[in-house]
Order: sequence, then C-alpha cells, then structure tokens
Amino acid sequence: MRDYELLFVLDTDLAEDQKEAMVETVKGIINQGGEAGEADVWGNRKLAYPINKKNEGYYVVIPFKAEAELPKELDRRLRISDKVVRHIIVCPDED
Repeated sequence: MRDYELLFVLDTDLAEDQKEAMVETVKGIINQGGEAGEADVWGNRKLAYPINKKNEGYYVVIPFKAEAELPKELDRRLRISDKVVRHIIVCPDED
C-alpha cells in the first residue's frame, strides 16, 4: 500500500450537512479498498481563479493508504460528481 493525499473542493452553495455527507461518502469510497485518514477540513477559501462563476470553494484534505487501482476509481467518481468543483490526488512519497 502507498500513501496518497486527496484534496477536493466542494461547491460553497451546499448546506453544511451536504458537505459533511460528501466528506463521509469520499471516506467510504476510500475505505472500500484502502485506509482513509482523518479529514482535514480547511473550510471556505478563495479560489485562485473563478470556476463556474464562483470565487470561493470548501476545501477538504484526506490522507489515505491504498493500492494503485483505488486512486483511479476515486478520480473517476469525483469527476462525475456535481458537488465537487475540483480535486487532485497526489502521492507525497514520490521524488
């Protein structure tokens, strides 16, 4: 298993319970094939550039351990979600 980090940005128009539910959903996807760490919620932050005419996003970082197949599936599922504005999965131990 390798260490990964997922950063995703949610739409700020979502209600608090929807944001929390989305974080739990993502952790559930990760736990199906790996081990999710504690979610680090950064909250509302200004985006570097407007996305879909929005200037702010709700940032969440989740470290996790998984095999190489899980990030591909996670990427696919986050890409089709309407609630997720942007996301990135990185492997911090690669040089």
